[in-house]
Amino acid sequence: MKSAASLGQTALAAAPPADVVDLDAVGGRTSAYLSLTKPRIVLLVVITVGVGFLLGARGSAHPTTLAATLIGSALVAGGASALNMYLERARDARMRRTRRRALPSGRLAPIEAAAFGVALGVVGTLILLAGANAMAAGVALTTLILYVCVYTPLKTMTTLNTAVGAIPGALPAVIGWTAATGTLSVEAWTLFLIVFLWQFPHFLAIAWIYREDYAKGGMRMLPEFDPQGVVTGRQATLYALALVPAGLLPTVVGLAGPTYFFGALAFGLFYLTAAARFWADVNDATARRLLRASFLYLPAVLLLLVLNPLPA
Repeated sequence: MKSAASLGQTALAAAPPADVVDLDAVGGRTSAYLSLTKPRIVLLVVITVGVGFLLGARGSAHPTTLAATLIGSALVAGGASALNMYLERARDARMRRTRRRALPSGRLAPIEAAAFGVALGVVGTLILLAGANAMAAGVALTTLILYVCVYTPLKTMTTLNTAVGAIPGALPAVIGWTAATGTLSVEAWTLFLIVFLWQFPHFLAIAWIYREDYAKGGMRMLPEFDPQGVVTGRQATLYALALVPAGLLPTVVGLAGPTYFFGALAFGLFYLTAAARFWADVNDATARRLLRASFLYLPAVLLLLVLNPLPA
């Protein structure tokens, strides 16, 4: 039998050094803070802002201004997401898909998330103000306010929350355009319209797939009141149909050339087909196919815009 001294030595030998434990804790908290920003959403925001900026600059972009625009926009988007998670922490705890997030799981305290979100929003807005212009900073701040103070509370009140949420979801393209040009022109609103309409089939597919989870969290999503999915499928299809001509507008207003036109038409019809199939047979499988189509459509159209712009 081992002596108490030998057992103690064995335990000490097996235990990791104190500095390693501290580093693990720091890494865990860093990961938790990062998760508050919803990195995948931030990445999409940065891409959309960048496309808007490059189209507005038309080849005369200053690297420093572009960097400030991207960094500031990323921070504002991350701050909005953190504040959204702060406000929805109780509802997230009731839903299977969100209960492991940093706040419901207890990895961070609510006050930490709130302070982090406010700090990111303020710093991001100031970077846009100093590195781009006041209009870009104003659009970014408006985006944060709409997302946190209007869209988030409406999610428990009305199914129209999707329409309201699509507004801040589409404004990043406008942030990029205004950062490059200092104006809110028809081109900026053309980009806004494409991203605005794209979101409806995308989010309706998500709402259908997670309809039971959203109901548990008290979210008022359309599938909760449309158990057969008839209205959900019809709305997804109608918005995808409206997106087909909207997606061609950049050519009409002089933003993009013929390669973009035909590419956007092809991807728009592809997205519409996926939505129509969802409407014809509403189920989880067709909803997931529509969701995958949405993930293809927007990056493809944004890439085409960058590859086939027209000179100013």
